[in-house]
Amino acid sequence: MKTVFTLAASTLFVASAAVAEVSPETVSGAATVAVEAAADLFSEGAKFVDVRKDADIAETGRIRGAIHLNSDTELTETALAAHVGQTDPVVFYCNGHSCMRSSQASEMAVSWGYTNVKYFRDGFPAWYAAGLPTE
Repeated sequence: MKTVFTLAASTLFVASAAVAEVSPETVSGAATVAVEAAADLFSEGAKFVDVRKDADIAETGRIRGAIHLNSDTELTETALAAHVGQTDPVVFYCNGHSCMRSSQASEMAVSWGYTNVKYFRDGFPAWYAAGLPTE
């Protein structure tokens, strides 16, 4: 019986690890934007916040002019306020649908009273694929 339990537990662990986490399609209090709308916001001067890890940016680059606030270590209410006013349009992005960071950052910004939050769910992969400005 112990062997059956161990086998079942091992199978469950492996199966759960194989299921990738998918970011939510929407964030309450934020507007979800696709790459075309994100490009328009970029042209209009909206602030973009890259919440990815340093290694991600070193490997792939980032949206030109984006503010980097790693959501694990740097994204705080004070840090965001140093770059973005509470009514300014602010676009959060990370590594696309398999990355939870931009949805979590959008939720935090809304909870801190930001009123013009844009959740760019498709993130950097879509931006790069569209040939939009990077650095």
